Amino acid sequence: MAVPHWLFGDQLGPHFLTGRSDTPVVMIEARSVLRRRRFHRAKAHLVLSAMRHRAAELGDRVRYVRAETYREGLREAVGDDPVTVCHPTSYAALRLVRSLESVTVLPARGFLVAHDDFRAWADGHGGGRLRQEDFYRWVRRSHDLLMDGDRPAGDRWNHDHDNREPPPKGARTLGAPRPYRPREDEIDDEVRRDLDRWEREGSVAFVGRDGPRLFPATRREALAALRRFVEHRLAGFGPHEDAMLAGDPVMSHSLLSSSLNLGLLDPAECVERAEDAWRAGHAPVNSVEGFVRQVAGWREYVWQLYWYFGEDYRHRNALRHHEPLPEWFLELDADAVRARCLATVLAQVRDTGWTHHIPRLILLGSHALQRGWDPLAVTDWFHRSFVDGYDWVMVPNVVGMSQYADGGRMTTKPYTSGGSYVNRMSDLCGGCAYRPGARTGDRACPFTTGYWAFLHRHRARLERNPRMAQPVRGLDRLADLDEVLQQEGRRGDTPP
Repeated sequence: MAVPHWLFGDQLGPHFLTGRSDTPVVMIEARSVLRRRRFHRAKAHLVLSAMRHRAAELGDRVRYVRAETYREGLREAVGDDPVTVCHPTSYAALRLVRSLESVTVLPARGFLVAHDDFRAWADGHGGGRLRQEDFYRWVRRSHDLLMDGDRPAGDRWNHDHDNREPPPKGARTLGAPRPYRPREDEIDDEVRRDLDRWEREGSVAFVGRDGPRLFPATRREALAALRRFVEHRLAGFGPHEDAMLAGDPVMSHSLLSSSLNLGLLDPAECVERAEDAWRAGHAPVNSVEGFVRQVAGWREYVWQLYWYFGEDYRHRNALRHHEPLPEWFLELDADAVRARCLATVLAQVRDTGWTHHIPRLILLGSHALQRGWDPLAVTDWFHRSFVDGYDWVMVPNVVGMSQYADGGRMTTKPYTSGGSYVNRMSDLCGGCAYRPGARTGDRACPFTTGYWAFLHRHRARLERNPRMAQPVRGLDRLADLDEVLQQEGRRGDTPP
């Protein structure tokens, strides 16, 4: 008889099954996972729904165990008998499976590049600053992805210049076709009843709201979402992928990150379908390249750096930021916030567990950086609050990209800005209590004040950075710098 194969809750696609088609499968729903953190309720719902749907698909082939811990569940499922498992997606899960003598860990699946191949590439670059652009081009070449012979499709590797347009002037929405949305079923009803009961019992606690499920929980739904995006939304994705609209949080974004991170989709099939759309003349190269960059470039890069940098990377704090996250942020209390941009995005997180990458970086992450919040706590917040948030996703994205806590090992500069950039790339400043260009006074934009205060606080470090030297020199032109610093100091941890 074949050795049973253990599927974690983010390994739910067919590409995570190994060996014969009749290999027994083990799945464990461990309540302890939900006790450790106050996850977003919609995230807990999505993961449990996806696991239970997968178990229903596998039928008699699966032993689905609900237990307090993974150890208890595995003991109930197979006793001391051997099992296999694909390489897990977090250090904690990897320590667990390696501590169990009966478990054989197989190579990771669900990614384009093997760990050993990345390590060889990274070591060949000295292992220091490993730039995403270099890695992305290597992946494109080695996988013959969006290539015309030796040249990149469209004769350019990078179409960012065409993909950074502000939103159309005066538009309330981008006008893109609607994204795929799933329909709930009896499994979702069961999950919701369980979550309600656990909350009443006090065994778990959540943040955010759990409305109708917005993201795929099955392979069939995920494929429908991919097809909907490629056929109807991909063509318009590129130009405005860095823009924000209050009335259109989704715009032309794919909404496939949760499906990829649950293992319902394989990245290869996503990028290949996008390339096919370009070659068939159904989508322009800049939109296709922008999507391919997100999946085969950034997602793959973040996954590899999580393992390459090591487990201690999460504790990096080069800027020595130690302020605790305020209660209003922890509770997703958008109603407490006056700044329209931050209130709008925080409400999106509260209501759906999702916003696209620009609000995450330029609003949520930038605000945390400017306020000097502890990067480890910020990482945990992003992990808990987003439906697509996992340890491997958020450690590099927050520690390295968003909070610059690694001092530049991952990115060349801190990603933060004043209100003027937010105003240029969105309609979020209209009707706000603050003015994007104001540094002082009752209507001073908290992002503008925070930006200059951040540069001042870290001037000695940032003025040595070639990409930050010019903005830092701008401090010398601020006649009201003292007033700016006083205003920022008075804010404390009050909602902006």
